[in-house]
Amino acid sequence: MVDYLGIQEVQTLLARLGPAAFMGGLASEIEADFRRWPSFEKSPRHAVHSPVGVIELMPISDGRHYSFKYVNGHPRNTANGFMTVMAFGVLADVETGYPLLLSELTLTTALRTAAMSALAAQWLATPGRRSMALIGNGAQSEFQAVAFHHLLGIRELRLYDIDRAATAKLIRNLRALDLPGLRIYVAASTADAVQGADIVTTVTADKRNATILTPEMIAPGMHLNAVGGDCPGKTELHPDILRRPDARVFVEYETQSRVEGEIQQMPADFTVTEFAEVVAGHRPGRQTPEEVTVFDSVGFALEDFSALRYLYKLCAQQGIRRQIDLVPTLTDPKDLFALLAAPQTAALRAADRHRTVEELSAA
Repeated sequence: MVDYLGIQEVQTLLARLGPAAFMGGLASEIEADFRRWPSFEKSPRHAVHSPVGVIELMPISDGRHYSFKYVNGHPRNTANGFMTVMAFGVLADVETGYPLLLSELTLTTALRTAAMSALAAQWLATPGRRSMALIGNGAQSEFQAVAFHHLLGIRELRLYDIDRAATAKLIRNLRALDLPGLRIYVAASTADAVQGADIVTTVTADKRNATILTPEMIAPGMHLNAVGGDCPGKTELHPDILRRPDARVFVEYETQSRVEGEIQQMPADFTVTEFAEVVAGHRPGRQTPEEVTVFDSVGFALEDFSALRYLYKLCAQQGIRRQIDLVPTLTDPKDLFALLAAPQTAALRAADRHRTVEELSAA
């Protein structure tokens, strides 16, 4: 039997802990795993692209546990009543190869993406940051808002989306949460939204080389949290932002980000810093208050590994446990065919289990 967490179980966990506390705990798990970066066997995700979207597998292992995530990205889905992104994942025991947990990761991916964004900003944004522009007010926006409010003390959100209904949805959901001290400003444009912001988060969904932010919008000292550019041919930042002499770019896994991130627009010798190097103290994060820091986030398998182990731990702690027969349980592990036998035949086979080959042949 394998532990299973569906949407209902994850909802129960979030109702007990609260989304802010859940993301805070998850951010700590992710940070701890980044600290042991060399322990992981890493690879870029395997992606199958089509004209309308992408389906990806994201594997990783630390030698004790293995995990993978299945995830899609189909921006046109919402026109037909489907989500742009959905996902599920598996956590397995390396020693036996047996799965330990099968879990939904659609809701959890939104939580881990926001937790990762806030964690990176804790390391890279200027101290005392209080204002964030949030460009793109779709499915990920509430999670980003809650994470930055809880983990960084953001008190002003400056919102913009070309779809005003998405912005209205975001405001309704945030007001229902009653986040203390949070002010909301609805901007007339992207340029209006980023004016005076300490942090700028872009989380748009269009699968194209978009230019959401342009160089003249960027002020010294800003931290840019570029989340939406996460596959080949999908970007949000004008390349001249990355070329700024006062800008430094940070990525999760350079090999993957070169293909999928904002830096796909840059030459192969363009310098970036992996986030794990900052956490481990091998490379500096922000060096001056005036520096522009860019977290070129595409989402990496380590973050899903952390999320699955976190869910597995919470499942045991909270007593939320459903199991499914994903893997057969056999009396004789070499006799898989026994699963096809009728009950009376199975009883006869069990009675014969300890007879020798010679005895069975004679019979």
